[in-house]
Amino acid sequence: MAAMKRPRPTIHFVSLGCPKNRVDSEVMLGVAADARYEHVDDPARAEVIVVNTCGFIGAAKKESVDTILEMAEHRRAGRCTKLVVAGCLSQRYPEELAAGMPEVDHFLGSSDMLKLGEVLRGRAERMLVGHPADWVVRASDPRALSGRVGSAWVKLAEGCNRTCAFCVIPELRGKQRSRTPDDVVREVEELTARGVREVNLVSQDTVAYGRDLPGGASAEARLAPLVRRVADVPGVRWVRLFYLYPEKLDPELVELVAHHPRVLPYVDMPLQHAADAMLRRMRRGHGGARLRRLVDELRQKVPGLTFRTAFIVGHPGESAAEFEELCDFVRAAEFEHLGVFRYSDEESAASHALDAKVPALVAANRWRRLMAIGRRIAARKNAAFVGRELEVLVEGASEEHELVLVGRHRGQAPEIDGQVFLSGGAELDAPPRAGDLVRARVTQATDYDLAAGLVSVEPRDRPAGTRARGRTLPVLRAGA
Repeated sequence: MAAMKRPRPTIHFVSLGCPKNRVDSEVMLGVAADARYEHVDDPARAEVIVVNTCGFIGAAKKESVDTILEMAEHRRAGRCTKLVVAGCLSQRYPEELAAGMPEVDHFLGSSDMLKLGEVLRGRAERMLVGHPADWVVRASDPRALSGRVGSAWVKLAEGCNRTCAFCVIPELRGKQRSRTPDDVVREVEELTARGVREVNLVSQDTVAYGRDLPGGASAEARLAPLVRRVADVPGVRWVRLFYLYPEKLDPELVELVAHHPRVLPYVDMPLQHAADAMLRRMRRGHGGARLRRLVDELRQKVPGLTFRTAFIVGHPGESAAEFEELCDFVRAAEFEHLGVFRYSDEESAASHALDAKVPALVAANRWRRLMAIGRRIAARKNAAFVGRELEVLVEGASEEHELVLVGRHRGQAPEIDGQVFLSGGAELDAPPRAGDLVRARVTQATDYDLAAGLVSVEPRDRPAGTRARGRTLPVLRAGA
């Protein structure tokens, strides 16, 4: 009689924070897959649980701690025999977490993703938090995609050399370390072989990509030539740029965003504020007039631009007049997508030492007002899509209704912006599947989402198979 096949050990992941953290989680998913672990959606079924944390601001820290404590219940009462905490929170507070959370078996920092292999082999110490600048993802690292089919995030660099007064990223992630252009392109080629069509390029300071590399002033190490190389990889259809610092942009990069058929006219550029005095307190290195010129230049040079930005309200010293100046700027610029954050008084950030703290209630009211302004602009811009035909990347079935598909048009980034709900298409030869590009006519609009009827599906070759290290797993459980 043949021996019974031994079941594979099970593992569950919770990934919190930004898209950069998601890439780190996907590397750990790849490490687990190489170790023959089976990913499960239900933490109650997992023998190992990994929480990849965020430690950037107060709300993120609280969410991370709450999630760890929730998962610790499975460590006490479920199948889980090993609880692992990774990422920025453990990088920032390793001793405090180790002392206060005896139920956690292992701690990994923000550059320790590959050490999960030691943990799974059972030969690891409890504290594995290294230096934040020890690692940056490489194409050779194992990685299992966890998001919707057809789309992936690609990190160009790790860390940051800026000195923004409110930010602790250099403390959590170290100084900037850019990947080589060849390594980035190699990863994109591997991703397209797995069916990825949308590549989202991200780092903490994407516009500074390559400046830290040997020969960083050379043409090959700059951002624009890299973006062109990525966009020219066979199989890539959409390329997006995230987290561009608001400095003078390379004309070649602007030209790519404006006219390259596969580089989307989509710019993510956190501006943080608009008042000169506030920008000085934030140590942003520029004033409001420069931001206005930059926004105007991009609007003029990039047809059909989608502009995503983010602002901080309630920073120490923010006066009522400065907040009104910010509101006026947002009304005038009419950003398609707007994120607003309430200032978080982080003890290791330079802003912590500033006087004139803004009361929490005042900051909350300012957050509501600015978000309402942004929502009205988004609703008006979305309404203008009604009746138009758009190219949409299908993501899969709607969580609300299995007969309705969801996707995104070129102006909607994954997991950040809104969605397009797709219906109809009964007359099509074959129904679209996740990862397909379709044409759809918009029939309705809400503040952030669109409804559209299917018109046609673009035929494409589908990858015949994938290697074990590249398989796509169910969507990671993420933070709110």
